[in-house]
Amino acid sequence: MAEVVAGPLPNLLAKLADLIHGEYNLQKEVKSGIKFLVSELESMQGALEKISNTPVHKLDNQDKIWARNVRELSYDIEDSLDIFMVRCKGKKLVKQHGFKEAVDKCLEWLMQPKIRRKIATKIRDIKSRVEEVAKQRDRYKVSNDAAKPVTVDPRWLAYYEAIELIGIDEAREEVIKILGEDNEVRSNKTRTIVSIVGIGGLGKTTLANAVYEKLRSRFDCSAYVSVSQTPDMDILLKDMFYQLAKKRNARSQVMSEVREFLEKKRYLIVIDDIWDITAWKMIKCALPDNCYGNKIITTTRILNIAKQAGGAYNLEPLSMNNSRKLLYRRIFGTDSKDNNEDNEKCPDELVEVSEKILKKCAGVPLAIITMASLLACKARNKMEWCKVCKSVGTGLENNSALENMRKILAFSYFDLPYHLRTCLLYLSVFPEDYKISKNRLIWMWIAEGFIQSGRHWGTLFACGESYFNELINRSMIQPIHDTDTGLIKQCRVHDMILDLICSLSSEENFVTILTDVDGTSPSNMTRRLSFQNGKEDHAATLNQLQQVRSAVVFPSGIHLVPAIWSFRVLRVLDLHNCTLSQDYSLAYIGNLFYLRYLGLSRTGIAQLPEKIGNLKNLQTLNVMENQISCLPSSVVQLRNLMCLSVDKWTRMPNGLRNLTCLEELSELRIDKSSVDIIEELGQLSELRVLHIVLGRWEDKLVECLCKLTKIQNLWVCLVCSPSIGGLDDCWADVAPRHLSALKTRRSCWLSKLPTWMMNPSLVASLTTVSIAMTVLELDDLKFLGRFPALRYLDLEVHHENHKNHDQLAFGAGSFPCLVRGEFCRFAWPVVFGRGAMPRLRELSFSLCYVRMGGETGTGGSSSSRLGLGKLPSLQRINFEFVSEGATKEAVKQAKEALRLAAQNHPNRPTLRI
Repeated sequence: MAEVVAGPLPNLLAKLADLIHGEYNLQKEVKSGIKFLVSELESMQGALEKISNTPVHKLDNQDKIWARNVRELSYDIEDSLDIFMVRCKGKKLVKQHGFKEAVDKCLEWLMQPKIRRKIATKIRDIKSRVEEVAKQRDRYKVSNDAAKPVTVDPRWLAYYEAIELIGIDEAREEVIKILGEDNEVRSNKTRTIVSIVGIGGLGKTTLANAVYEKLRSRFDCSAYVSVSQTPDMDILLKDMFYQLAKKRNARSQVMSEVREFLEKKRYLIVIDDIWDITAWKMIKCALPDNCYGNKIITTTRILNIAKQAGGAYNLEPLSMNNSRKLLYRRIFGTDSKDNNEDNEKCPDELVEVSEKILKKCAGVPLAIITMASLLACKARNKMEWCKVCKSVGTGLENNSALENMRKILAFSYFDLPYHLRTCLLYLSVFPEDYKISKNRLIWMWIAEGFIQSGRHWGTLFACGESYFNELINRSMIQPIHDTDTGLIKQCRVHDMILDLICSLSSEENFVTILTDVDGTSPSNMTRRLSFQNGKEDHAATLNQLQQVRSAVVFPSGIHLVPAIWSFRVLRVLDLHNCTLSQDYSLAYIGNLFYLRYLGLSRTGIAQLPEKIGNLKNLQTLNVMENQISCLPSSVVQLRNLMCLSVDKWTRMPNGLRNLTCLEELSELRIDKSSVDIIEELGQLSELRVLHIVLGRWEDKLVECLCKLTKIQNLWVCLVCSPSIGGLDDCWADVAPRHLSALKTRRSCWLSKLPTWMMNPSLVASLTTVSIAMTVLELDDLKFLGRFPALRYLDLEVHHENHKNHDQLAFGAGSFPCLVRGEFCRFAWPVVFGRGAMPRLRELSFSLCYVRMGGETGTGGSSSSRLGLGKLPSLQRINFEFVSEGATKEAVKQAKEALRLAAQNHPNRPTLRI
């Protein structure tokens, strides 16, 4: 029901309005029929909104049947209208010449009356179907009971880390003791395995991660991988090797490469979410027992697997005290470590009902967080909380934990606004444990029509980003943070949530998932297909593709995908990471006239067909990480294109100015043969994201960038040596007001800090800065340190400038949000004041000038002067000393001071020098 409300009907109503007021020269009868449809469908939409607020298990069967009929009807109507609009307007195929072009124009003109007669007939048929569905509603008295909408809790992200670790400390120390790592002395040289076992949502992954983060610095290398129910072992082992060796594997036999790399290493590895003992045995073959005291942690829901893997550790639910602490901190937002103070935050009238809610959650963290998310959005009175308590069923103690967990999650799902339910259900197209790119997902939502209006947010993408963040706030998806900035770049769906949305998706015929699990098969009215690890007999049943709107394909399901010409009304086609052989041709891609999203990244293709210009509705085109040397000239005919992603070696054709809807363009190559593109680029006023690769510096680029006042993310890279000056005067008059990322260090040297950077209102959104400066004054460093949202700073300074400074000091309170700092060609000594960089995790310096004297001595006083101990979150330190301006003795003394400072730091950060 959710998809009907937020999917076809809003789009359908807009298209019907366009038919009435557009230049389609419709017959009077047709216009009258359309007006009737608008009125009737608006009434249906209102009824469906009410139905969608009722959980499925509470709906009358007749209501479900009526809603299903409306859903299928709305799909069919929209498909018919799209077909009519394309035919009536004319396909305007890629430019042809001579006699064939003249013939095509004549045929198009002759076909118009015939098309209009067909639409008149079609409207009459649709009107009859709508009237019949409307009569069904009256005959069976569809229920109109509705739940109240909810608001979003804005405090979730602020308390995410605290919530994640509540109650886990004791279990963490217990597992560390079992591993034999409870002290620094290595008494056990044999390999130790601990298998954490428990039901879904109990916190197995959280516990494994807590142990992993605390111990990983003691080992030569470490890795954390997830297995899931249908693992791709090749991808899993490649991911493991990359984490261990910090590089991609070079050989086809990745298992052997992992084993050889680990032969003389002391390693820590977490194997998360094992469902099959065979998968564990395969992974185990890659892990040598080399008597270095290696440690392996596994997690699984299945006790038998834990016993076979070895060292089964049964994870207990949270105690009532920790459960209470988790619930209250999530709702009332206390940072206290005192349990009594946590309890005092709960009003007296809510204590009794909260105890009942906690009893139903039975110490399962996921259930507690889910319930807390619901309660935090409700009024803080006993009546509202009692409603929530009664809605979750009879309690966990009388039923299986898994079944009651689903009830809790289902209640959370139905408490979402209908537009968020649609977006969440769409995540069922992705396999278990899949890392979903935030940007990729939002562009797919837009293509599906789930995001109706971006007026309030400025753009459809910004609106989609708010949907994404809201799902995180409501604990429905798990964020994955970027290592550089700490910002959320990906998400993962918890397996319990995925179980729920896959079940709902199947019941509502929202997504058809093709896997090798018994019982899965395509529906006769399939609307969306997710090609996962499907069975061979599925291919034979895929003969009803006329109504398929989306096809999302994963590598293990590529063999099931039918030819492109089989699809008729496809809106989304995503083949990311699927190797396309010659057997699967893109020659007919130009016939998918309704396509809005085309994902071809990492598919191994070398070119796109010229007829891709036929895709007039295309909004997103992603062809990154392929071997495409140039895009076809017809690409510039895609006037609705909003996101274009290509490789830095891919050339763009002339005519870029035509893409006036473009918001995201990466990576645009500009060299001497395409320098004219710069002027065209300045006309793309809607650009938010722009990544440019320059063959040489072009002064006219500054004038172009000054026109892009909506830019939020700018990255400019120069292939040769950076230019002097470059962007000094960029945005001198009008600076972007929402710039969040600026990377120009590899394109030009700034002679001074731009004036606009000294305006607090213009840097409030900056999270990422990468610049190179010929001169850095201490005041400049103070200005940068005041950026309120800055999380990543990559700063290069000409080292000659530092000879005039006694020391480089980061003052108290500077860089309040910085997570990673990279400082290139700086001078020694560097001093950190108390309160500077409180969130800094990784610090990197490239030092090219070392001042002799007491600052570089080897005593405790010199190491304490550095102030590294004043950086409370520091985890990694990287220092590089280059030869210029530094004697060997000075470098030696500086390194010794660094080692001592790292050794004395309470976090014992890893040090690379």
